[in-house]
Amino acid sequence: MNSTGTPTKLLVVDDDPSLLQLLALTLQQAGFQVYTAECRDDALEIARAEPDIQIALCDLGLPPRPNEITEGIHLVEQLLMQRPDMKAIVITGQDQESAALAAIRAGAFDFLAKPVQAVQIRAAVDRAQLFASKEATLRDAGESRITIATRVDEGIREAGEAAEERLLRQVLADTGFNVAEASRRLGLQRENLYYFMKKYGIKRDA
Repeated sequence: MNSTGTPTKLLVVDDDPSLLQLLALTLQQAGFQVYTAECRDDALEIARAEPDIQIALCDLGLPPRPNEITEGIHLVEQLLMQRPDMKAIVITGQDQESAALAAIRAGAFDFLAKPVQAVQIRAAVDRAQLFASKEATLRDAGESRITIATRVDEGIREAGEAAEERLLRQVLADTGFNVAEASRRLGLQRENLYYFMKKYGIKRDA
């Protein structure tokens, strides 16, 4: 349950139907409202249709390249672009060190290596739910925690722009894409906020 007393919405993505069903059942029994998808496109469609999803549990090996982590990493990146406050937990049975590093760079909240036990999944989801709840409390108080991952050799300008974009996306998400309220929180004129939105290609999801 979340702070409002309703079941926390959770998205599970895995291309193995049997494992997907098992994960969904485990989390449903724990009181979560679970949505499932077997590929990146379906997962993104669900995330757009259900903006209250707080946590995503994603297998990195997804079609059309199930033996690579590319699709899963792209999914995490796109989910967090849509919803910067979402907590993404990744699962993979592939090269754990390189997969973990790629997942962290993409913004993942947690990383689990296969084979994974139900108790590990529940613990990771509970941690994600706790962080999401506390961050929601901070947002209600007008505060936001922004995390930026960037390469040191990319330079200060690039790191600054990454922070700027993440801040804009976070505040717009927190305000339900209310430009007037987002402008007030950021201390910007609406015209300036629209400029930055155009600069970073930020658009309200249809």
